[in-house]
Amino acid sequence: MDAATYAVQPAVDANAALLDRQALVLQHLPQVRLIARRIHGQLPDSVGLDDLISTGVVGLLAAIDNFDPSLDVQLKTYAERKIRGAILDGLRETDWAPREVRKKSKLIQAAIDRARQCAGREAAEEEIAAELGIPLSEYQKWLAEVRGVELERLEFAGGEKAGRNWTQYVASGEESSPSRILERAELERILGLAIDRIPEIERTVLHLYYFEEMNLREIGEVVGMHLSRVGQLRTQAILRLRSHLERVWTSRRQ
Repeated sequence: MDAATYAVQPAVDANAALLDRQALVLQHLPQVRLIARRIHGQLPDSVGLDDLISTGVVGLLAAIDNFDPSLDVQLKTYAERKIRGAILDGLRETDWAPREVRKKSKLIQAAIDRARQCAGREAAEEEIAAELGIPLSEYQKWLAEVRGVELERLEFAGGEKAGRNWTQYVASGEESSPSRILERAELERILGLAIDRIPEIERTVLHLYYFEEMNLREIGEVVGMHLSRVGQLRTQAILRLRSHLERVWTSRRQ
């Protein structure tokens, strides 16, 4: 091989690698759109879908560039975590939720906890509204307003049974260490018990949304409810679980 061939070969390899990268991006772009649409469905209309897709593409590129084929995991699975993580990080950085919305989310969560303690069981909507000192109709409006705030701390990670692997609540770190494995197992157990206790309709909505990957409109058709009502139930279920986590899980880690 002459000197000219040596000079050309690296450029050929680089071009081939670039073409392979572009092909992978195009192949997984529908995955980015799907994840972005699912997250966008939980957010106010002021958040643009195109912005979420753009951020998701950044996550996809990071997944492609850092993927190790020798590991026992598919690129699609690895990319999903990177795409979702990039979108959520972008939302946190822009602080898309108004302060008043975050305040209402915390007030609802606290009311859920108080109502549960008073009733000795998971409280009905009317009881939660009474704790807040507002009419039921106003409480349901609050649920619609705080839709999506729970993304920051209870993002579903998939699993064999809906709700059994809400493990992204655990802080990231050395995922394979014995302490981390035990921590995740305990978290899954606590959340599994909490999910078994919430009202059946809320449990059904969570299962269809996170496990069957239906959107709110599709779930509404299955359970015979308007999509706005399904959204309220999903938000209320998440806030119930968050309240339970902060009361039980956080106290165990102190």
